[in-house]
Amino acid sequence: MRSKEKHESTGAAPAQGGETPKPNSGNGWERQRKREGNKEMKIETKFGEATLSIESGKIAKQASGSVLVTLGETVVLATAQASNDKREGIDFLPLTVDYQERFYSVGRIPGNFFRREIGRPTEKETLTSRFIDRPCRPLIAKGWTYETQVIAQALSVDDKYDPDLLAMLAASAALTVSDIPFDGPIAGTRVARVGGGLVVNPVQAQLAEADLVLIVSSSPEAVVMVEGGAHQVPESVLLDAIFVAQEAVRPLLDIQLEFRKALGKPKRPVPEITVDQALIEKVKNAYREDMRQALTVKEKMPRHAQVSALKARAKAELAEAHPEGGADISSAIHQLEAEILRGSILSEGRRIDGRTLTQVRPIDCEVGYLPRAHGSALFTRGETQSLGVATLGTSYDDQRLDTVIGDTSKSFMLHYNFPPYCTGEVKRLGAPGRREIGHGALAERALRTVLPSRDKFPYTIRLVSEILESNGSSSMASVCSGTLALMDAGVPISAPVAGVAMGLVVEGDNVVVLTDILGDEDHLGDMDFKVAGTMTGVTAVQMDIKIKGVTRDIMTRALAQAKDARLHILECMSKSIRAPRTEISQYAPKTYMMEINPEKIKDVIGPGGKIIKSIQAETESRVEVEDSGKVTIYAPNAEKAEAAAEAVRRYTQSPEIDKVYTGKVVKVLEFGAFVEILPGTDGLVHISQLANERVQRVSDVVREGDIIDVKVLGIDKQGKIRLSRRAVLE
Repeated sequence: MRSKEKHESTGAAPAQGGETPKPNSGNGWERQRKREGNKEMKIETKFGEATLSIESGKIAKQASGSVLVTLGETVVLATAQASNDKREGIDFLPLTVDYQERFYSVGRIPGNFFRREIGRPTEKETLTSRFIDRPCRPLIAKGWTYETQVIAQALSVDDKYDPDLLAMLAASAALTVSDIPFDGPIAGTRVARVGGGLVVNPVQAQLAEADLVLIVSSSPEAVVMVEGGAHQVPESVLLDAIFVAQEAVRPLLDIQLEFRKALGKPKRPVPEITVDQALIEKVKNAYREDMRQALTVKEKMPRHAQVSALKARAKAELAEAHPEGGADISSAIHQLEAEILRGSILSEGRRIDGRTLTQVRPIDCEVGYLPRAHGSALFTRGETQSLGVATLGTSYDDQRLDTVIGDTSKSFMLHYNFPPYCTGEVKRLGAPGRREIGHGALAERALRTVLPSRDKFPYTIRLVSEILESNGSSSMASVCSGTLALMDAGVPISAPVAGVAMGLVVEGDNVVVLTDILGDEDHLGDMDFKVAGTMTGVTAVQMDIKIKGVTRDIMTRALAQAKDARLHILECMSKSIRAPRTEISQYAPKTYMMEINPEKIKDVIGPGGKIIKSIQAETESRVEVEDSGKVTIYAPNAEKAEAAAEAVRRYTQSPEIDKVYTGKVVKVLEFGAFVEILPGTDGLVHISQLANERVQRVSDVVREGDIIDVKVLGIDKQGKIRLSRRAVLE
């Protein structure tokens, strides 16, 4: 039996049916509640013209936590579940986050052979899984080694609201009400700058007009993740957008806390990690100076070799006295490394490689590195090296995407490859993982805003970043090598783009922001904040943190240091190439664009594509005709492009009165001959117009197949053309 129940946070009993909305904290949102039978709960919040609802306890009840989130007609279900069996012998969190989009959510059937969602996740699903995982992972208790899985599914999708951020909200809420030790909640929103103003939770139409789009995730304490792109906006605008978004998600955090209070399950205890603290302190004291000495080695591989040798020596020397202490010794060496690295940064302002806190590593750039590539560049920053390679193609090379929003295409792609040798490792080669896809998407976003429009540069562009060495911030090195490769390929970008990764070390009130972090500073530090942009402003950002959150002051400092570093890197890059080349590679396809009368398109195509195929075969070109009448020709060289253009002109010309044409006799009759003066266009030369003298028989003057010159005398209302050979002879 259902009953009305007083809710603790308001002291008011929810009404049956349509509840009376109640203002929430004066922020313009309205909230209504319903709780049924102590097992179901639903909270609705008015947001703009749409209603956001979160409910739990009605579906997927066997999962440890399940939440359904609805905004407009977009519906997302998220579940959280942890295994009952602990994984032994691991020192990491075995968490898997998967986001899935179902084609039935938009009333479509998948276009593949099997007609079902199979195979690898789409890029959108992978990227969404990543930005749900990144803010949630640090909030699950340390020492939790039970297999944990979060699944978010888009069940219904409208044309206004993207389900990705609803999936983040649903995932956090599912973890919050589950028995998994999650120290959340978190919530995210999208913020865009449209017409100079900031819009929270924009609809798809507004996103198309925005010059800044950010995804910001926050906990109750602080911002925990930022990701997005912009059209060279100032850092101050970026900061305003981040903290407008942070304020906007507070009601979503409050709702989740109410769910936890009403429906949350008791959190499972985290297994105690039994350590021999005395042994750990013993190891630290005995090997502190050796570790300090190892961390003075500037090169990554020799330094790691010394640290590994130190760990092996410690285990060997202590094996007899502590035969079961191998794990504690490894832990002690790792803690010692972190203490010394972080301590030298905080107390001495000294980094592993001897740089100052704001100094960028040495940079070397080389363009035209590969002779046959359309554009290439080698970018080296310290021990991080990226080979950028640009390839130009035709619109037939666009990437076709079959997604729930319909069939779409991409004319610019950036692919990031991270082979094992770049870190001195041996691993099985396979398809790109989530990290590779995420880093490639970040670099692609950073460069997309400076590319020319398709009308000005009608090429499909593929950039590949091959990471040849890695010691921190290879995604930002990809931005730099990609910029250089584009300019080497002759792509008229509006401005060069560079990127840098910022780090953070925090101990109490002591806060240090690091410029251009090393891999060890990323691993042992508290933040990875990647910023890419031009001389004018920011084009892409991505921030992940390992602490509770970062303040506006820290972010302001990080962005200011990032700008200084970016300008320095851009200056170094300009020494190798200052502007895009004026000519594209001799190996790239040449383009020629022209406009034709749309009514003539059928004449260029021909029956079954016969005409256009013959033009392409004869000129070794590719001819693309749009419904608007725009024709784009891709050819191996300029001569063949012009030949193809001339062929198109022949099929699209209209006959002009008094103009002389060279034509072919296609048919001979008693009263005259038909002559084809343009492809697919012929006219009649009457017997009286064949010669100056009287003609008895047409065949006495011309035969089928003859090539003759004729003049257009007139064109009647039906389009019939009168020709004269006699007028030419006279």
